[in-house]
Amino acid sequence: MARRWGKVDYRQLKKLQERMQKLEKAELEKFCEAMAKELAARMLAKVIKRTPVADPSKWKKPVKGYVGGTLRRGWTAGKQHWTETEDGKTRIKGIGGKTGFAQSMTVTKKGNIYEIDIINPVHYASYVEYGHRTSNHQGWIPGHFMMTISADELQKDAPKIIEKKLVKLLGDAMNGN
Repeated sequence: MARRWGKVDYRQLKKLQERMQKLEKAELEKFCEAMAKELAARMLAKVIKRTPVADPSKWKKPVKGYVGGTLRRGWTAGKQHWTETEDGKTRIKGIGGKTGFAQSMTVTKKGNIYEIDIINPVHYASYVEYGHRTSNHQGWIPGHFMMTISADELQKDAPKIIEKKLVKLLGDAMNGN
């Protein structure tokens, strides 16, 4: 005995399948790279803002012609960005605008992990980050932990940021955009 269950229209399901196929591996790769760049740009913004700049007015013996901010300008992604000046001194190239720089970052894929290295090649960066002994070895200068705190904050915020972008990507795919 055969029963009739009703009619089924599979056209909308077929359209959904076609839209989801558009969201191919290449598009997901692009999405992951874009997210890595955005998160790296956010990390740079946080760490740059937290990086201290020396105040020569507080020094016992201020250095004539001192210009601060080398450590703050030193933050970059990927390879070290050095430039030689005419006087033979090595200087760090500035990163320019954060968004333009973010697009030029090199993303490295290792398995399912997308990486961008955030570095500060200034030789004393680790001393400011983690702290150091005083020059007379009688005391300790505490660290600022600008990278550590920024990384912890971003680690906490990243899932929300990624979810928002992923929902938009999937919404666009579902709507045929």
